[in-house]
Amino acid sequence: MPPKTNPLKLNKLQLRTLVLLQVLGRDERSSMAGPEEGAVTITQLPQVHGDHVHVGEFTVSGRDASGFANPAVWVALARKGLARHDASGTVLTAEGLAYDTGLADRLTAPSDH
Repeated sequence: MPPKTNPLKLNKLQLRTLVLLQVLGRDERSSMAGPEEGAVTITQLPQVHGDHVHVGEFTVSGRDASGFANPAVWVALARKGLARHDASGTVLTAEGLAYDTGLADRLTAPSDH
């Protein structure tokens, strides 16, 4: 039996936010290892300018990145053990890095500037 798609039942905004965090977490320019084994700390969340945001080498719609500014998204990702965002920073857990959102190909397009 194939693995269940979205076993943690994340909503669309949570999935979009998680896939963008995964891109940032895999980019050594925007993350560093730790604090836990397999986790990464995101050093800086991108800011929307105009109608888009730059996430690593990609350009993403500002709408797709709106979860970065939504406290409810962070609560859900923390509750499910995927990521946390607080005064000490943004951490993507090993589980968060490995979670298959099914959105990587749809949301990430190379930046033209």
